[in-house]
Amino acid sequence: MASNAKMWVAGAAVVIIAGGAYAAWSGNKSSDDKSNKTSVALITDGGGIDDKSFNQSAWEGMKSWAKDNNVKQGKGGYAYYPSKTNADFTTNMDQARSDGFKNIYGIGFQLVSTINEQSKKHPDTNYMIIDDIAKARKNTVSVTFKSEQSSYLAGVAAAKTTKTNKLGFVGGMQSAVVKTFEAGFIAGAKSVNPNIKVDAQYVGSFTDAGKGKTIASSMYQNGADVIFSAAGGSGAGVFTEAKDLNEEKNAADKVWVVGVDRDQNADGAYTAKDGKSNFTLTSAVKKVGKAVIDVTKDTSKGHFPGGKHLVYGLSDKGVAVTRGNMSSAAWHSVQNAQKKIVDGDVKVPAK
Repeated sequence: MASNAKMWVAGAAVVIIAGGAYAAWSGNKSSDDKSNKTSVALITDGGGIDDKSFNQSAWEGMKSWAKDNNVKQGKGGYAYYPSKTNADFTTNMDQARSDGFKNIYGIGFQLVSTINEQSKKHPDTNYMIIDDIAKARKNTVSVTFKSEQSSYLAGVAAAKTTKTNKLGFVGGMQSAVVKTFEAGFIAGAKSVNPNIKVDAQYVGSFTDAGKGKTIASSMYQNGADVIFSAAGGSGAGVFTEAKDLNEEKNAADKVWVVGVDRDQNADGAYTAKDGKSNFTLTSAVKKVGKAVIDVTKDTSKGHFPGGKHLVYGLSDKGVAVTRGNMSSAAWHSVQNAQKKIVDGDVKVPAK
């Protein structure tokens, strides 16, 4: 990973899949349909803008910037183009460019090869890739996150909470990016208890909630009582399984889930046998929305950070863990661990 860089802000326009983009604009036209230099199109991966994770965080950041700057959804403003499969990436980017968007954001490492191709063919369009590094060009900016750092803190929280000393990690697709979550989580847990067991498995998809639920079920049955879900939309299945199990127990006997990318505390609310409770221990937050805001803001001022690789970590509050439902002792341990990472006393492995 590159060293920490200042967060920048880029044009706001979210790209919408062929018919999807048009539908998203319907009834939301900007007052001036003429595209401008700060129009932004956001291209999602298969998770969609309601994945309660990575894509949703990006979309929320986009909407926040637009609201603060009186930018409307539609041509000349901002929009999103949802991709159902990887084959949609090129089609969506072509459609977004045809619709006049000057800045195209690829949300997720799976879009990097498409952005590399598109940025070379269309030098007058700006491109941002989030969660990977694109070829350095004047019209590309890359944003990555030190996810291993927030995952380390999640591992500390899990190790301070478990009663069985068995934890689970459910990843989406096996990739260098998702491996940083796994590596950090295991390192954090073992910093508390070197003998703790972590069962790490992958769904093979960011959109298969059913398989996510099946994997979580097996882990809980085998004794894990805290599972870190870094699986995008597939992680919804982990939450569903935890809720199904916990509704049959008293709150004190619950199993836990660690959320990812955005604060997933609301997803852990449920009713136990003895009353209302919450099983989201914490969330390892990757502030994708902040990166979207930063780059868009800078671009709107005429300073698109072309050719740069921007890295967000704990020291610049680009990643974090939420207070969630940790005990006071767990939260204290997490804060101590965070200070050691920021001070450089702890080097967190990324793989």
